[in-house]
Amino acid sequence: QVQLVESGGRAVQPGESLTLACDGVGRTLDSYAVGWFRQVPGKDREGVSAIGTRPTGDSAVYLESVKGRFTVARHYIQKAVYLYMKNLTPEDTAVYFCAATEDPSQTIPGDKHLSPLFYDIWGEGTRVTVGA
Repeated sequence: QVQLVESGGRAVQPGESLTLACDGVGRTLDSYAVGWFRQVPGKDREGVSAIGTRPTGDSAVYLESVKGRFTVARHYIQKAVYLYMKNLTPEDTAVYFCAATEDPSQTIPGDKHLSPLFYDIWGEGTRVTVGA
């Protein structure tokens, strides 16, 4: 089974950009739907974005509040899924997790892909802090 390792989280100022990486260890992520989630203390884990398996043409879905600012993409050579974030605000401060599930149905991402219940493999998270 693949293991997930997130990286790229750090402290930035409002308006800056940041890229998070989700690396699959053990096998490629081509046949997995991959989601990005974030969590702050005292709140539920929130789905930010998700990307379908490679045969779906890398279709993606986004949380409304990050549309136009966040982009999820696969890098097939590096076997990773990236979350490109721009125009960050303090409200984006959180621990960000990537999650994956094998999806032989090659489902086009929709709302269910933003639910933690859809995934069975999780990374340990990377912290993003925006502002002081």
